[in-house]
Amino acid sequence: MTNEATGGIDAAAVLDPIEIRVLAVLAEKEGLTPDNYPMSLNAIVNGCNQLSSRDPVMQLSDETVLDTLQRLTERKLVNGITQAGARVTKYEHRMRIKWTLEQDKVAVLAILMLRGLQTAGEIRTRTGRLHEFRTVADVETALQFLIDKYPPLVARLERAPGTKEPRYGHLLGGEITIVAGEQAASSGGGLTQGGRIGQLEQEVAALRGELEDLRSRFEAFQRQFQ
Repeated sequence: MTNEATGGIDAAAVLDPIEIRVLAVLAEKEGLTPDNYPMSLNAIVNGCNQLSSRDPVMQLSDETVLDTLQRLTERKLVNGITQAGARVTKYEHRMRIKWTLEQDKVAVLAILMLRGLQTAGEIRTRTGRLHEFRTVADVETALQFLIDKYPPLVARLERAPGTKEPRYGHLLGGEITIVAGEQAASSGGGLTQGGRIGQLEQEVAALRGELEDLRSRFEAFQRQFQ
């Protein structure tokens, strides 16, 4: 038995998981590290392979990401910029233009693309540095905008048994299918030893991600005095 959210962008415009990851990283880093945006290929690869705030975690090569950037450029979702005298091409996303989105909607969509299905409350917590939502209701307003677009970019899933809030997911990769029992298994109250280890690994990965972000900000600060 499955729980499906259908609709979304046209089949010909569906993005694959790597395209979704690359596009989401560009949107995320635009908000987190604006001094380092647009982004070089190396920075995008590092963002795609980041251990924290990513579901799933990926290990992508430079060649794979470059090929993906070229495909996204052809679809007018990414723009490559080569500045006079620059040694490398830098890249920026065009989601804001492609789908006529304001920053709050870009932030919501990026977090869904990076971290999978989430409740409105989880989205509010995780978008804090991309866009400051004052309340969960503000997040729900942004989600509804993305749901109401034609074609819709986001879907709201039915609440699973035993849960209090519905989850949301993006439709850029096609319809969303949840196997019955998947959420119950992932949201159980008790943790096995393997679960506790996994939780600790996630916390370590999150700390590493925060350290990486602080390092990027410090380097940007240093460049102001060079």
